[in-house]
Amino acid sequence: MSTVWDSVQLARHAKRPLFMDYVNQLFTEFDELHGDRAFADDKAILGGLARFDGMPVMVIGQHRGRSTRERIAHNFGMANPEGYRKVIRLVKMAERFNIPVMTFVDTQGAYPGIGAEERGQAQAIAESIAVFSSLKVPIIVTIIGEGGSGGALAIGVGDKVNMLQNSIYSVISPEGCASILWKTAEKAQDASEALKLNAINLYQMGLIDAVIEEGEGAHIQPQPVMTALKALIAEQLDELKDLDAHERCELRYEKLKSFNSEVMLPA
Repeated sequence: MSTVWDSVQLARHAKRPLFMDYVNQLFTEFDELHGDRAFADDKAILGGLARFDGMPVMVIGQHRGRSTRERIAHNFGMANPEGYRKVIRLVKMAERFNIPVMTFVDTQGAYPGIGAEERGQAQAIAESIAVFSSLKVPIIVTIIGEGGSGGALAIGVGDKVNMLQNSIYSVISPEGCASILWKTAEKAQDASEALKLNAINLYQMGLIDAVIEEGEGAHIQPQPVMTALKALIAEQLDELKDLDAHERCELRYEKLKSFNSEVMLPA
């Protein structure tokens, strides 16, 4: 029987499919858009227009990179504030042209550097969450690897939130939690169990909408995972398109508000 810690290890597996792998398999005609129009183009977050079964969509996700050179180029998927401001620009464009938004979460968290803080990291994340909360077009979120803290939540607010079976989603990493509670990162396995950060636990608590089965791991047989995810997203998109924009926003907002009252974690 697999444990929560097993999910943590698989979510971080070096050969796990990355954001651009999903883009290439699920979408066609991807045209990347660059820059926040204020400071720079943050390559930790990629986004642009694409087609999903022929329908125009806005696709956004964190790309961690695989080789050392690629990981450095993409800052290991940890975005600076200009990354989140790029996201805001793209989703507002999607709203203007009535295009659904699909995001893919895979990050340890937002980049914690001094420069990022000086340029308004917290403000950029907060603004992104606020924009997503009131966006008038359908939003489908899929956590494909590691969903860490506000860096993940900044593009994680949606009408539907899905998780791959061995992905994780948490306010803090197991190592960070262990360092706070037990003063040592060696207790990360215990922390992961306490955080209940794997897909099954989060689904049972009502924090996500669907779990995509992976078998032994998406890195071993990625194609069945991609096929199942595409079918799920198509089904969810059909459901969301039938809703009035105002109704969709209200349901999204009520869903967010319900988390505080419905989710009870053990002491």
